[in-house]
Amino acid sequence: MTRAFRFAPLLGAILAFSCLPAAAQVKWDLPTAYPANNYHTENIQQFANDVDKATGGKLKITVHANASLFKAPEIKRAVQGGQAQMGEILLVNYENEDPIFGLDGVPFLATSYAEAAKLYKASRKTLEAKLARQGIMLLYAIPWPAQGIFTNRTLNGTADMKGLKWRAYSPATAKIAELVGAQPVTVQAAEVSQALATGVIDSYMSSGATGYDSKTYETLHKFYDTQAWLPKNAVLINRKAFEALDKPTQAAVLKAGADAETRGWKIAEEKNGWYLDQLKAKGMEILKPSPQLTADLRKVGNYMLAEWQKKSGEDGKKVIDAYRAMQ
Repeated sequence: MTRAFRFAPLLGAILAFSCLPAAAQVKWDLPTAYPANNYHTENIQQFANDVDKATGGKLKITVHANASLFKAPEIKRAVQGGQAQMGEILLVNYENEDPIFGLDGVPFLATSYAEAAKLYKASRKTLEAKLARQGIMLLYAIPWPAQGIFTNRTLNGTADMKGLKWRAYSPATAKIAELVGAQPVTVQAAEVSQALATGVIDSYMSSGATGYDSKTYETLHKFYDTQAWLPKNAVLINRKAFEALDKPTQAAVLKAGADAETRGWKIAEEKNGWYLDQLKAKGMEILKPSPQLTADLRKVGNYMLAEWQKKSGEDGKKVIDAYRAMQ
């Protein structure tokens, strides 16, 4: 009897412990605005799989593709407010919040993957500082292919763009419409197909990836390969959610993020030509812009860069100076 009483506390502890899970599992949501078969989303899914494997299932990240959890404009706020622990955003969408977010949407500032990588390197610390003030961490960023113009109209110069119903997905694309006399219409990526089919828009500037994902070739039949800029998607983390993880799990997230960034830049460059080939196979003309159209668009770009530098002040000057020093 005495021995039974002596071991009772130990027995109780064993029973209580046996009722607990082997390891506390943490579940995160990661919304994105792009389809599951888009390379950005596939890369994010690989990141989530890598975290799952590295943590032995301790951190489970569920990817919500195609704006199924939050619409594109809602994702950053959802991460900031803790409604989602992670999220993917198109940085240029937030230029009105801070000019730094719109840097890689300035036409003809960086027109190749090598230049885009230098621009990212020059601006990353500033981006991180801006986001940190909002309780957000920048995990990684991946570029889209170079931007061109989808339309049915023959464009010999920007004068031919007057009156187009132009999809605007960012302040920069809306500004381009204003400068060339087109009519800007705000349409998010998940809504492009419907907007084209119903005539809400009849043109837009984006990458071959968006043209392919949205089946733009069913409505528009020309793509002017202007290679105007390479905007980036950024994957963000709510800082409080990250800090609540144990150190090994934090390390696993950072390592998987670094791997995703390296992998994503490589895939983006490889996919650039692939998307154009797919559009061509679907009957779309891939056109080199005329010297006049290129010259006109560069004037637009120069104007927008000067305007951006005025808005961004000293922060912008430091970033551009750093970028120019790498050229």
